Amino acid sequence: MRQIAIEIEIQMQIEIVAFATKNTHKITKAATTGATASRATAAANNKRQLQSAKTSRNGSGSNINNNSKRSNNTNKMKSHLGLLFVILIMAAKCANGNPQSQHHELNSQLDPDPEFIGFINNVTYPAGREAVLACSVRNLGKNKVGWLRASDQTVLALQGRVVTHNARISVMHQDMHTWKLKISKLRESDRGCYMCQINTSPMKKQVGCIDVQVPPDIVNEDSSADLAVQEGEDATLTCKATGNPQPRVIWRREDGEMILIRKPGSRELMKVETYNGSSLRLLRLERRQMGAYLCIASNDVPPAVSKRVSLSVQFAPMVRAPSQLLGTPLGSDVQLECQVEASPSPVSYWLKGARTSNGFASISTSSLESGSPGPEMLLDGPKYGITEKRDGYRGVMLLVVRSFSASDVGTYHCVSTNSLGRAEGTLRLYEIKLHPGASASNDESLNFIGGLDDAARNVAAAFRQAAWLMLPLPLPLLLLLCAWNA
Repeated sequence: MRQIAIEIEIQMQIEIVAFATKNTHKITKAATTGATASRATAAANNKRQLQSAKTSRNGSGSNINNNSKRSNNTNKMKSHLGLLFVILIMAAKCANGNPQSQHHELNSQLDPDPEFIGFINNVTYPAGREAVLACSVRNLGKNKVGWLRASDQTVLALQGRVVTHNARISVMHQDMHTWKLKISKLRESDRGCYMCQINTSPMKKQVGCIDVQVPPDIVNEDSSADLAVQEGEDATLTCKATGNPQPRVIWRREDGEMILIRKPGSRELMKVETYNGSSLRLLRLERRQMGAYLCIASNDVPPAVSKRVSLSVQFAPMVRAPSQLLGTPLGSDVQLECQVEASPSPVSYWLKGARTSNGFASISTSSLESGSPGPEMLLDGPKYGITEKRDGYRGVMLLVVRSFSASDVGTYHCVSTNSLGRAEGTLRLYEIKLHPGASASNDESLNFIGGLDDAARNVAAAFRQAAWLMLPLPLPLLLLLCAWNA
């Protein structure tokens, strides 16, 4: 019996130590309470044994001692069993937990999960402005809200705290339900989608996008510079523009003239005020298409931008003299004119052919080889006034011969030359003889346009002399002379 009691006691101690290792703070209180109860039970048993001993004093001493030992062992076993029972009850309570905490856990399991309120609206703003994305959540509880860039999952903000190093990003917490992501001074790189995320399991998210409007810009490296093309060749003017939305590109002439475009499969040129497209193709160029063109890019985000492209159509000079024969009285001033078309700009000058007994010598090679005097280059000065006016590829050469004299009679040449060729025009200047005693009027001091044969000139001179002398002429003859003069 004693051995059994000892084994029970050892087993109880092992269980007490194991349980105490897991729940030290709870077992300590339980063990203290159990020990107090065990001592109280042992004291009551000893008291009963003393009373029993007094009533049986006549018994033998050995029986008393044996009975006392067995009684003590029995009491110890009962005490240990009582302690074990108390410990088991406390362990069960600890295992079941606090009823209040159980109630709290039950309530927490019944709390609704966080959910989004509505959706994140996509927004569009011009570059340089401020963009705001709003994310609303209900029943957040102990969960947290974060903002991330959707493209690379970069965390921008968590709850109300910004975690990125971008100083243009901030977060605002509004009305306890809404978290706003604000990006100031928008750049084109800010365009994209952003994620509002709740750290539930599984994670919940919403996505909103920002579109950044960028004004147009022309890429000079990918656009045409000034062009120089020979007449008859093709040319293409290009203009590349960037921006958001994608810009529209139109072409127009800087001088306001119409753009000449060759019809497909035709030699005719049609006129358009503007041309839409980033590339303007001009086939078999003519000199009329020369000029400055404007490439204009716009996308409804101000301001629109433009680029100027100068198109030069190159060709050899062409010279035309409107009046090839001019006559004037001696002592008057006479003006000679030549019209020139050339590109690139030519070098222009005037020459005067040498006078011979047979008339006027030209500047041809044959006349020079025959020993005829060479032409004289005229210079601007007191005798000659030389000017030139240019408008694009067109120009006018002017020569004023002052105080016309007999030595000024002769052949004059207007010469124009550039890198592609040379051209000249020829004019002849002669003297108009007045009747003795007659004076030249203002009109007669101006140029007399020639081009008539000798007979016509003689008739015209006779008519003028008759008019000056106030000679009466028959009407038919007068009409005939007027017709020749016209």
